[in-house]
Amino acid sequence: MLSLFQYNWQVREDWFNWCQSISEEEFHKERIGGMKSIQKTLIHIIDCELLWLNSMVKKPNLCETRNSIYQLKDIRAYSAFVKSNTNNFIEQLTSENENRIIEVKRRDGTILHFTQKKILAHMITHEIHHIGQLSIWARELQLKPISSDLIIRNYD
Repeated sequence: MLSLFQYNWQVREDWFNWCQSISEEEFHKERIGGMKSIQKTLIHIIDCELLWLNSMVKKPNLCETRNSIYQLKDIRAYSAFVKSNTNNFIEQLTSENENRIIEVKRRDGTILHFTQKKILAHMITHEIHHIGQLSIWARELQLKPISSDLIIRNYD
């Protein structure tokens, strides 16, 4: 699974670079769908990676900093922090632990149970879903979106 995370991180980095070509106004502009802006969508992608990672390592979900992240450079730093933690977790994950059951408490108090493998798969597909939203917004700006074509990328 690490290779699919590496793919996502590579695409994410390309989106960060793409964002440098648009104005601050476009970066923060409220849009239809997703998390309502390019900036907020990028933060949401990273927040969710951290949220699910914390659920597997039994750490408190500390995402308060997201409200103070506004600039692209700060989003990049947040991404690097989360990526490092996720990478370390996956590198230490054994095949036996992939099937370990994780208990997740939802905001409404409902308790759900997932294997670590399913959570990791969700983390991967969640980012891909939101990258699609960024691609739509890029086309609305008459700009070429970042290619997310997995087959032509070298991410291992």
